[in-house]
Amino acid sequence: MSRVSTVYLLTCAAIGVAGGVLLWGAAAVSTVLFGVFPFISVAIAGLWLLPATVALRLLHRPLAGILVGLISGLVAFPYLATSLWWAFFAEVAFLVVIYRYWATWVHYAGALLVGILYPILAAVSFNLWSMPVGAQIGFFALTIASCLAGTALGVLVGDRLHRAGVARLARYRPRTAAESQPG
Repeated sequence: MSRVSTVYLLTCAAIGVAGGVLLWGAAAVSTVLFGVFPFISVAIAGLWLLPATVALRLLHRPLAGILVGLISGLVAFPYLATSLWWAFFAEVAFLVVIYRYWATWVHYAGALLVGILYPILAAVSFNLWSMPVGAQIGFFALTIASCLAGTALGVLVGDRLHRAGVARLARYRPRTAAESQPG
């Protein structure tokens, strides 16, 4: 029997749809703010990490963040690539440790990485390199803080859902010796 169960897929779908609705709203707010206050729009960038972080924290399964990012992106369809891009960074730190550690610090490592890379990769959009050095430092600090805050919220939500018993059957459990034997 496959290790990818219907319960797992439905859990990812529920998180993805809820995340997509959240991201649809966040993208609308960010778009409006970008024209007026670009710094404020980057302050909510960490919300893009939220759905994938919740999935990874709750399920402890490889690629759960990417699957939830895909579903979130399909819900907020114009932002499919954006959703997958952010989900990748929620997942990448777990990939680096080959999905052997599910400690909280691994979530924050991915958030820190995207918090540093996003301003560099989006510098042209924000006209970042023409800003005074103090503003550039503030931009990086705000982006990193936003990514860490979005991840902290995702960890909190994932932990609360786990304590409530949500996705108990979908969470990864290593096979026991008895389950491994052909029957």
